[in-house]
Amino acid sequence: MAADQLRQHRARTGRRPPAPAGVDPRPPAAADAPGPRPARGGDPLAPAGPLPPAGGPPVDPPGGAGEDGPPPLLRNRDFQALWSSRFLAGLGKESGEVAYPLLCLLLSGSAAHAGAIGAAQVAATMVAALVGGSLADRADRRLVLLCCDLGRLVLLGVFGAVLLAGGVAFPAVLAVAVCSSVLMGVSNPVAMAAVKQLVPPPQVADAAAQNQIRFFTTTALGAPAAGVLFHLGRAFPFLAEAAAYLLSAVLVLCIRRPLQAPGPRAREPWSLRGVFGGFVFLARHPVLRPMLTWIVGFNLAFTQTGAFLALIATAESRGADHAQIGLTVSLAGAGGLVGALVSALVLRRVRPSALFLAAAWSAPVCALALAAVPDVLSMGLLTGCVFALVPCVNAVFHGYIAASVTDEYQGRVLGAVTFLCLVSQPVGVLGVGLVFEAAGPARVFLAMAAVSGLAALSSLSPVMRGLPRPGDVTVP
Repeated sequence: MAADQLRQHRARTGRRPPAPAGVDPRPPAAADAPGPRPARGGDPLAPAGPLPPAGGPPVDPPGGAGEDGPPPLLRNRDFQALWSSRFLAGLGKESGEVAYPLLCLLLSGSAAHAGAIGAAQVAATMVAALVGGSLADRADRRLVLLCCDLGRLVLLGVFGAVLLAGGVAFPAVLAVAVCSSVLMGVSNPVAMAAVKQLVPPPQVADAAAQNQIRFFTTTALGAPAAGVLFHLGRAFPFLAEAAAYLLSAVLVLCIRRPLQAPGPRAREPWSLRGVFGGFVFLARHPVLRPMLTWIVGFNLAFTQTGAFLALIATAESRGADHAQIGLTVSLAGAGGLVGALVSALVLRRVRPSALFLAAAWSAPVCALALAAVPDVLSMGLLTGCVFALVPCVNAVFHGYIAASVTDEYQGRVLGAVTFLCLVSQPVGVLGVGLVFEAAGPARVFLAMAAVSGLAALSSLSPVMRGLPRPGDVTVP
């Protein structure tokens, strides 16, 4: 009977009937042959994606990608919630960096106290970034972000209430500023490491580009916001900062997807070697090492604060008035924001190798031009052109980290990157000030050209000349 039914089915359809449920229609050799599997285990360069559970549905990719590909990044609600959360936290941080020195000047009139606050904030953020990177690889990232946001909410809320009630001493201001910077330093690598779990691989560069928009927008808005709020009352900048952290925590709770890959966290004992493991990883990575070498060298020569200091000092030495100086600095700073807004489009149209080559060599060329240009407004435009390429380079670099580093190492690598980028900035600012005092403006720009030119040599290596797009990175 079964044979008659089989012949009748073939006569009607020309095909074999479907196999019964639970029976594999392939030959035994094909069904049992081991196919390619994502690498697993402790290899930091192995793909981080989980294997589908046997007999069950496949694991959803980050960002909710389906058969037709991932949805547009703007429709990725989890990533946009994380982005908005970090935007509010960054806006509070940038306004606080202006509000603390203003408060010190109001309370004591001491510029030295204001400078000490700024230096302490940078140092605290650098050290805390290493701790935060290690926590990102060990602990629940959502819980860490919530603790940091709520901790700053309580800290700034109490500080604002104390300011409303009466005066505070400089040690109290310093302690609040340092504690707030520590919490920010811990949360930054944790939030950056979570992006890999919320965005599919083809969109990691676009996500990094959108993060650059957030960074440069908060930098541009933080200072004027702090000035306006401080004019209303000395407690208002800190109370507004506390409210920003409250909204940031609410947005973190709105993220539905996990912020780390499934599976147990790192089990090795806590040690300094584990905390500094990100530096070892970067030193051994054939692509990230030369890219980071250039970024650190660029920060030594063209850190934003140092470049602004050189422009302001040069403009004053040439007799420019305050309006010209303000416009010059604004033109330079606007370059970074414009570059951030167009970075996603640039990444789609320009090869990473060409982008890095242009960014690396535009810095020394523009520095030489700054030494020769007599007009201060032209100096602002030249500096803005250099800064316009920075967001594009940062987006590519963070795209490579997301694509080539497994989730188990994301935090430590990002913490090490944050530390190296931050430690180079105060060194660059100090160098600009010392050279200007000793030799004048022309020598400052010649020194900037020399340092950035040496850093640009790394862009000529074979690895840097053949960089793939972040979405095309294959893990060895």
